[in-house]
Amino acid sequence: MKTLLIICDGMADRSIPALAYKTPLEIAKKPNMDWLAKRGISGIMDTIAPGVAPGSDTAHLALLGYDPYETYTGRGPFEAAGAGIDLRPGDIAFRVNYATVDKNMIITDRRAGRIQDTKPLAEAVQKIKLKGAEFIFRSTVGHRATLVLRGKGLSHEVSDSDPHEEGKKPLKIEPFLQSQEEVVPAYPIIAGGVRKYVMRRRWAAKTAKLLNEFSQKAHEVLKKHPLNLERAKNGLPPANYLLIRGGGIVPHLRPFQERFRIKGACVAAAALVKGVCKLAGMTVVDVPGATGSVNTDLNAKAKAVLQQLKDHDFVLLHVKGSDEAGHDGNIRAKIEIIERVDSIINQFIDAFDFIVITADHTTPVGVKNHTADPVPVVISGPGVRTDDVKTFSERAAAKGGLGRIRGKDLIPIVIDLMGKSTKFGA
Repeated sequence: MKTLLIICDGMADRSIPALAYKTPLEIAKKPNMDWLAKRGISGIMDTIAPGVAPGSDTAHLALLGYDPYETYTGRGPFEAAGAGIDLRPGDIAFRVNYATVDKNMIITDRRAGRIQDTKPLAEAVQKIKLKGAEFIFRSTVGHRATLVLRGKGLSHEVSDSDPHEEGKKPLKIEPFLQSQEEVVPAYPIIAGGVRKYVMRRRWAAKTAKLLNEFSQKAHEVLKKHPLNLERAKNGLPPANYLLIRGGGIVPHLRPFQERFRIKGACVAAAALVKGVCKLAGMTVVDVPGATGSVNTDLNAKAKAVLQQLKDHDFVLLHVKGSDEAGHDGNIRAKIEIIERVDSIINQFIDAFDFIVITADHTTPVGVKNHTADPVPVVISGPGVRTDDVKTFSERAAAKGGLGRIRGKDLIPIVIDLMGKSTKFGA
């Protein structure tokens, strides 16, 4: 039995007045998704839990069957792993945005105009050296990048420099631990607990200091870089600042194949998703032309999916463009990327036994951010108890036979349909 899981990032939405109170998914022409809905079982899914707006990192952990409350240690390590950095125990990793600041250090664009082809900028930043840690910096997709600090006496317990909105200055990175009262239960103030706490606070203070120095040096390098000078000359936002956030340590994930007894592969452009899958022990595929944006080459990704089918029982296909359109508030772009995804599904119908389609979270165009609204999900394949749902959308799926499930339950449900589950009890 072979299964394909298609995750359209941020595809789900809310009712939009400009669409007669329908969603992009309800408006889009998607005959293949609707065909699967008619022959499958539908439902809605709280990726994390009801009322909890998922991050893309925690959402994808859940969708692969991991409890994010038990396994999540910060987004940075997933970004770094997805960028191809060979992480070591003790490494501290962060996600990074190339951003634009003006002469007064006010952020005018958190994504530097969604800049592409930032490799020359990354090469220049990588030359920065500071005493106290080794800095490993890589561009990933578009305006995104990742940063790893390697050395002794470092900590991920530091704040972000990203204020998460434009019109403000980048924040100074601070250690989280400021007083003994902030000690977590793992380090009680007894029998050496004070010493452990003091060391943690020193490491956090050292790391914050290094990151602030690195940010300043990177700004000096980037604002003078020929690529940015050329962008400014052409009226484009220069990528002259690095917003650092999402620090974390490398998590331990029990391998996906060991947990579910199936061999998995991942076809994605987003470093985050590739990183989650890589740390879960799945095969991760790099696809030329896959940009992690609305202009991604979906035909190339489809070809890669079919290629991985030969040696794997389970393939995850991730499409990022629908989330980008949601964050940009672009209704038309969201409808178009949904229709483009639908157009490649017919290539998979005869190749896979089971096809599952869902989103990792809702990114309403009216909100331009993740929300806690449940997402639609459909499972189509042999043995599925079909329901009366005839189309794939948020409202239609809510009437489906699958009911309302959690993200971490999706893979076990599919594994059972594949005949790979084990009985609990005698």
